[in-house]
Amino acid sequence: MVLRNPIIENYFGLIQNLNQRAKIELISRISTSILDKKETKQEQLLSCFGAFISDQSADEMIKSIYEARYFTDKNIEL
Repeated sequence: MVLRNPIIENYFGLIQNLNQRAKIELISRISTSILDKKETKQEQLLSCFGAFISDQSADEMIKSIYEARYFTDKNIEL
């Protein structure tokens, strides 16, 4: 028993009348899309995270962050 996929049948109906060059181009593009590894959404998300690389020690980074802070005293009356 052969099962037919209606989506594939519909696409085949569209491309069966294309010329040979167009069919070869279509095969090439489909092959390329299969071979190109697409990252999943989870892989894309996880690629945003990573180690922070610096020559400074943790204490030096904390000190430079505190030194970079700038506060102004504003008198705000409510």
